[in-house]
Amino acid sequence: MLENIHKSIDNSYPEMVEIRRYLHQHPELSFQETRTAQYIADFYKELDIPYKTKVGGNGVIATLKGGKPGKTVALRADFDALPIQDEKDVPYKSKVDGVMHACGHDGHTSTLLTLAKVMKEYQEELPGTIEFLHQHAEEYAPGGAKPIVDSGAIDHVDAVFGTHLWATTPLGVLQTSKDVFMAGADRFEILIQGQGGHGAYPHETKDAIVIASEVISQLQQIVSRRIDPLETAVVTIGIFEAGSAFNIIADQAKLVGTVRYLNPEIQDQIIAEMDKVIKGICLTNDASYTFDYVKGYPPLVNHAEQAQLILEASKEVEEIHTAEEVVPVMGGEDFAYYTLKKPGAYFFTGANKEGNPYPHHHPKFDIDERALPIAAKTLIQAFFAYQHKAN
Repeated sequence: MLENIHKSIDNSYPEMVEIRRYLHQHPELSFQETRTAQYIADFYKELDIPYKTKVGGNGVIATLKGGKPGKTVALRADFDALPIQDEKDVPYKSKVDGVMHACGHDGHTSTLLTLAKVMKEYQEELPGTIEFLHQHAEEYAPGGAKPIVDSGAIDHVDAVFGTHLWATTPLGVLQTSKDVFMAGADRFEILIQGQGGHGAYPHETKDAIVIASEVISQLQQIVSRRIDPLETAVVTIGIFEAGSAFNIIADQAKLVGTVRYLNPEIQDQIIAEMDKVIKGICLTNDASYTFDYVKGYPPLVNHAEQAQLILEASKEVEEIHTAEEVVPVMGGEDFAYYTLKKPGAYFFTGANKEGNPYPHHHPKFDIDERALPIAAKTLIQAFFAYQHKAN
């Protein structure tokens, strides 16, 4: 049966591309994906597969119950876009100004929808149940996964699998991990209040730019000098806002950044060290400050048994020539909430497009669409591998 399923997926490739390109042209930002959610719901309605909408927000979950007994497995795809202007010169370029699918979520959605259509044909032969989990708002914390989990929507699920079309990995390569796979991702904002004045009289001021610059310099020493070098962490400042004129000393400066970590104990240490650095520098310079630290997605930790099933499943996908375990990447992913709740694993499906070297979240981001059926085949192979092992 699996051989026939693979053939059906291959035969569905033109529709898979068509869906992906339609979604690429009509992106919606996190928590605003009402039309996309409706598109997904209408697709399942046409297939006569039962579904629920507004799950944890804009989420959609469709349920395909097989004709044979077995376990319930969720397959997840996200469908939100990013606030980025699409700069690609392609026929399927985003039609929404300032919004684009710059991370492959359009491809994830197309993969899962097409897989659902294929599996509907094999429903009576299907062991167990597939939950096609379409998740909103992956890109922006608090994200869509946590409210879906908190809603109880996957309480009955036995396992969960998901993939990310990975534009920096070659086509035909699958990557995963049997432990921590992606980093925890937090956000922070520091507001430094000094005392402004004329640029000619610095001695009468408390220069917020100078103070903020010292804070930035010292924050970079947290990872290099205060964290165990065998641990992995990142402290990055992405925004530095201050000043209004060339000859005025700024009274206020804002720093916004991110922290990435793999070990929750390191997260706690970084927060404490950041607070000490900011407090000490501001005290020395007689300035005040606010420090707002927002804990985001936790590290994505794969379950070893389910990750092994992914690796085994990849052997049955002809287009995959390399399946490898890799070290964690420092990007964040709210799939982490699913594996905190249920056994499961996440993997990267290589989707590098020849001649397009641009990474995720780049205005010229694109994927090799031949990765879509590879992702679909691997997901359904993992589903059957899990069913086989459970029985």
